[in-house]
Amino acid sequence: MHTPAAESPGVGVAAKQVAEHASALARLELELAGLELKQKAGALGLGAGLAAAAAVLALYGVGFLLATIAVALSGPLPSWLAVLLVAVGLLLLAAVIGLVARAKISRGSPPVPRQAIREAKLTTETLRADGRD
Repeated sequence: MHTPAAESPGVGVAAKQVAEHASALARLELELAGLELKQKAGALGLGAGLAAAAAVLALYGVGFLLATIAVALSGPLPSWLAVLLVAVGLLLLAAVIGLVARAKISRGSPPVPRQAIREAKLTTETLRADGRD
């Protein structure tokens, strides 16, 4: 007479197999996550490199644009005066941008969340009062 217990493995063996499969699955998921992160890091690195190259080319483009303006002005003006005008224009633009930047920085410093601190103090005072007014 055949008994079901004799034909099938025990519960302990089945539990061990399930644990082994779960462990293997977890290892494979970790390996997949590692490969995915490596792939994304490579894409981010490539993107950052291309962005840096674009920034350098844009800087050269601005330089050539300014040189073109100076050459265009050198038609009716002497060359030294044309270049001087472009340089003064650049310095004035830099000064205006610097003043705006300074105003923004002074408005943002010190970087302390004043409103959050005030709300925290009010909450603390309310909790300490414990309903006593």
